[in-house]
Amino acid sequence: MEHLHQSFTIKYEYNVFFSSGLFAPTNSLLNDFLASAPAQDNRKIFFVVDAGVAEAQPQLIEHIKAYFKLQNPVQLIDDILIVPGGEGVKNDTKYFEQVLEAVNQHGIDRHSYIAAIGGGSVLDMVGYAATVAHRGIKHIRIPTTVLSQNDSGIGVKNGINYFNKKNFLGTFAPPVAVFNDETFLNTLSDRDWRSGISEAIKVALIKDREFFEWLEYSATDLVQRDLPVMNHLIWRCAKLHLEHIAGADPFESGSSRPLDFGHWSAHKLEYLTNFEVRHGEAVAMGIALDTVYSNLSGRLSSAESQRVTDLLQQLGFEITHPLLQVDGEDSPVLAGLQEFREHLGGQLTIMLLNAIGEGEEVHEIDTVLLKQAGKVLHDLQFWVQHK
Repeated sequence: MEHLHQSFTIKYEYNVFFSSGLFAPTNSLLNDFLASAPAQDNRKIFFVVDAGVAEAQPQLIEHIKAYFKLQNPVQLIDDILIVPGGEGVKNDTKYFEQVLEAVNQHGIDRHSYIAAIGGGSVLDMVGYAATVAHRGIKHIRIPTTVLSQNDSGIGVKNGINYFNKKNFLGTFAPPVAVFNDETFLNTLSDRDWRSGISEAIKVALIKDREFFEWLEYSATDLVQRDLPVMNHLIWRCAKLHLEHIAGADPFESGSSRPLDFGHWSAHKLEYLTNFEVRHGEAVAMGIALDTVYSNLSGRLSSAESQRVTDLLQQLGFEITHPLLQVDGEDSPVLAGLQEFREHLGGQLTIMLLNAIGEGEEVHEIDTVLLKQAGKVLHDLQFWVQHK
């Protein structure tokens, strides 16, 4: 029997804009973007806002409404939805359903926009709702944390948690645009300011030695909340992430996820602590674990391993957690390896380090060495805390 075959390519294109005071009356950036799209009748925009952001900036909702009265290339849906921030918004499907209900109630179609303002969890959930409603509504991301401005908010992933597994439901679909507004960073707690820096360390370690050296040089300024220095970190980290997305496997059809260096244990730790350990904090611990493991397995020098743990601690991160210690084959963190394998849909693939700025993918982890790495980090953290 003959068969039919077809192959086609879809071009994805989006911009990451950097701004200050996105909804200021004199800032036309968002208006210009919306006005540049092909004209369609009855185009609408629906906003979903992180409750933490709305609380930190009480005038935000009013500013959004005032902006669209002045600049109105699309119709603003006045009923702006406020949802909780943090991982809880991805754990409970009712928030995802609230976005879908709004799409149905307000007649938001494929030519309209859903804009999410918030941290990475809110962006993930809203992005997932946008990509499944009507098989895809245009999605705008306005990240408000360091972590979301330099990593999750600029990527192509959307999702919610299910079966107690992180991002079990999700899609690969880029936003139509990302707007990074530096003014949102001013209201972050010191903990949230620091948390997002771990993703910059991650991408520097696997892709850019010079960037890692800049992070070492800039550590004190980052701790002291120097906004121009943080803006540079976010821009450079975002650039590296976007370059990776443009590579051979942006939708992760293979079993390789190099940008998840340090993440296999981080994802498990988040769940084991009921998300009391935040994503960026867990990633810092995961980076430390995989870095020391890289050293113990003969890949990374002891001097470079110490530089990584020194930087993490200089920035104020803890480098390990009791739940990351391997005491036996039934240690909870080891389940994270199997879950990571399942999430990849193939063989286990973990990124380790041969040098700062040079990663190597491996397909197995020695639990004896992993136990040693955990002990090294436990002793190092104890010494730093008690010196």
